[in-house]
Amino acid sequence: MNNNKSSNVVWHHATVTRERREALNGHHSVMLWFTGLSGAGKSTLAHAVEEHLHQNGCRTFTFDGDNVRHGLCSDLGFSAEDRVENIRRVGEMAKLFLEAGVIALTAFISPFRSDREKVRSLVPHGEFLEIYCRCPLEICEQRDIKGLYKRARAGEIKNFTGISSPYEEPEDPELVVDTGVLSLEDSVTRVVELLRGRGVIGQTGND
Repeated sequence: MNNNKSSNVVWHHATVTRERREALNGHHSVMLWFTGLSGAGKSTLAHAVEEHLHQNGCRTFTFDGDNVRHGLCSDLGFSAEDRVENIRRVGEMAKLFLEAGVIALTAFISPFRSDREKVRSLVPHGEFLEIYCRCPLEICEQRDIKGLYKRARAGEIKNFTGISSPYEEPEDPELVVDTGVLSLEDSVTRVVELLRGRGVIGQTGND
C-alpha cells in the first residue's frame, strides 16, 4: 500500500544492493526488536549485545527509546496515537539500516502488539526478531533508576506503561529473555545464540 501524499515520488533502484553490502560486511542484516516494561533492561541488553557484535567485526546500530525522542521523535508525546507514530518511524528507519547491511537493534517499550506486528510486516519473513525482555513489574519498580514508576504511582505521569497504560506481552516472540533472573552476560549469550542459529552471524563471529 502506497501512503505517499505525492504522486511524483518514484523509487530509485541503486546498483549497490543490500546483498553486496552484506557481503562486504561479512554478515546478514536483521532487526532485533527488544520489547518490555520500563526497567526490564531492554537498553542495557541491546547495547551489551551491540558491544559484543562490534568487537566481533559486525556493523551495528542501536535505536534507543529515549535517544530517539531527543531527535527523530522529539515532536511526539506518550498518547496512544503518538506511541503508534513513534514505533512507525523507528520501524521505517530500522528498515533502511537493514538495506545498508547493518544489524539494527531497537530498545523500545512498544507496548502494543499491533504496532510491533506492523514493524514486522515491513521486512521479509525472518528479518524481524522480537526479543521479549521479561521482568516482573515489582522488579522493574525496584530498579526505577529514573524514578518514573514512583511518579506514575503518584499520578504525575499519565499513560505510563504497566501502571496506567497496558503492556501487551508478545504472544510468539523469537526469544524470551528473563532479565529479572538472568545475568547480563547470560542474556547477551542467549541473543547471540539466536543470531547464530538464524545464520545472521557465523559461529565464531561475523564470518
